[in-house]
Amino acid sequence: MDRVPGLGHAVLVAQPLVGDEPFAVILADDVIDATPSALAQMIKVFDEVQGPVVLVERVPKDQISGYGVIAYEDVRPGVYRVTDLVEKPLPKDAPSDLAIIGRYILTPDIFGALAEEAASVKSGEIQLTNGMKRLLAKRPIYACEITGTRHDAGNKLGYLKAVVHFALKRPDLAGPFRAYLDSLKK
Repeated sequence: MDRVPGLGHAVLVAQPLVGDEPFAVILADDVIDATPSALAQMIKVFDEVQGPVVLVERVPKDQISGYGVIAYEDVRPGVYRVTDLVEKPLPKDAPSDLAIIGRYILTPDIFGALAEEAASVKSGEIQLTNGMKRLLAKRPIYACEITGTRHDAGNKLGYLKAVVHFALKRPDLAGPFRAYLDSLKK
């Protein structure tokens, strides 16, 4: 297979390392402060449903076009059975306000779905969301709504917000850092 960009491609090339085990995909630009951790929350759901789990967060409609978005049925509060996935929809076409954010627990059957996607893709980019949509036709996929605070450190403002958030949580930095921030108002 030729080298093709996209998150789906990155997952597909990990197949020899993963083998036949479930695995997590963690995108480093989504920085999450949660107790228990976002991944621990997802593993709990995975243990319940024994199937792929994506992490989701409610996103304002005017920002939804930057995400993969799910249509869903409620399983219980904060857990959903995915009925459809749409990659970067226009706000008017978004099936919900639940956007997939940088954490996935996947099962090895994603590799076949991604290989199918790679064979049909014309844009050159293998989207993980599109591969998951193919998998959804064969098995249930679930979503876990994050309980915690997420920062999109993939952009400059989000990165700065994450740094400030964690600095203000540290007992050794919070006081002096808050005083510095207050001094900037003058």
